[in-house]
Amino acid sequence: MAKEQNLEGWRKGLDWKKRVKIEFRKLQKTKKSGGKNKEFRLKYAAKNYLDIAKILQQKVVDFRTIFKSNTIAQNLTFLELEYYLEMLVKHIDLVERRLLKGEKIPHSEKLFSLFEPHTKWISKGKAGVVAEFGEKHLIVTDQDHFIVLDQIIADTPDAAFTIDIAELLKKKFGNRIASLSFDKGFSTKEIIKELASIIPNTMIKQKGKPNKERKEIEGTEGFKTLNNEHNAVESNINQLTYHGLDTCCDKGKINFDKYVSLAVLSYNLHRLGNLIKKETCLAGRQGEKKRAKKKQKVA
Repeated sequence: MAKEQNLEGWRKGLDWKKRVKIEFRKLQKTKKSGGKNKEFRLKYAAKNYLDIAKILQQKVVDFRTIFKSNTIAQNLTFLELEYYLEMLVKHIDLVERRLLKGEKIPHSEKLFSLFEPHTKWISKGKAGVVAEFGEKHLIVTDQDHFIVLDQIIADTPDAAFTIDIAELLKKKFGNRIASLSFDKGFSTKEIIKELASIIPNTMIKQKGKPNKERKEIEGTEGFKTLNNEHNAVESNINQLTYHGLDTCCDKGKINFDKYVSLAVLSYNLHRLGNLIKKETCLAGRQGEKKRAKKKQKVA
């Protein structure tokens, strides 16, 4: 951008990148290593890193005041620069609060991707678990494993959706709902009581240690049967990864939402195709049996 308008001050742009990266690596190495006076060394490395980041920030701010956009392409590049400047300011603040002031950063303020800021940290990748980044996706399937309801729920706790889901399904399907089941994460004692008035035959395990009455309910054959059937939803979720929900290749929140919707549609079409194929094969076998019986009678 500076080159296009012969603006001074950015001839050593690559050198600036190198200097920032060197300080970042020093901070990263200090954070990971042990040794004496680690806290002091960590703050010292963080201060050096932040000092050069703030100088860079001021250079970009000064550049904004003298740069004039003359074309659409320059306007788009300038908007991109504005975004990354905003991210620079945000991360200077986060690093300063975390490493120099010792604050614990709330999860809602953390950013896990500069390029896809809507991305959330779903799984931390502990022993035996793959690290996952994206957005939490809630799905509801019926007895034939078709997805009848799906919703991106971001950082909202599961229990906040339980009653809304039950009411929405009741409104959509009415008395055709014979039973409903949820994961344990969707439950509280209050929610379990309220669900009984919406859909009586609801299978949802209580969080924590259940009392004697709750143990008897969860120990009945009907409850156990529904619980076993509920486990199939994990298989349905896994199948979604083969219908486009493993990786989103397009940029932006809108395109992410499109990927989710298309994956659900693809999954349902695949499921429908399998059922039709199964019925066709079954009809073919029955037809073969009838023809075989006719031949035997003729013989």
